[in-house]
Amino acid sequence: MGDLPIRNISDAMKRDIAEAAQRSGNSLSDEAEELLREALQRKAEAKPEPMSAYEAIRAAFVSENAVDDEIVAVMKEVEAARKKDFGRPFEDIE
Repeated sequence: MGDLPIRNISDAMKRDIAEAAQRSGNSLSDEAEELLREALQRKAEAKPEPMSAYEAIRAAFVSENAVDDEIVAVMKEVEAARKKDFGRPFEDIE
């Protein structure tokens, strides 16, 4: 395990961590590590999953209240264009 020195922490923040450590019976380092772990977990949980192209297009249609038949027609066009381009050689870029 490695060390992670943290510099320039305000006195108030250090005091808050020390008080939390005392309440939980942890050392200052253990409490800071736990706080960092919890913050990273919350951040990871809050991160939205990337959308597929279909989901992005659908979201755009939903925001405009154009769903059902409209999105089906557009997605059929997108799929037809994708199939048309599938396997096509790349253009020479110079």
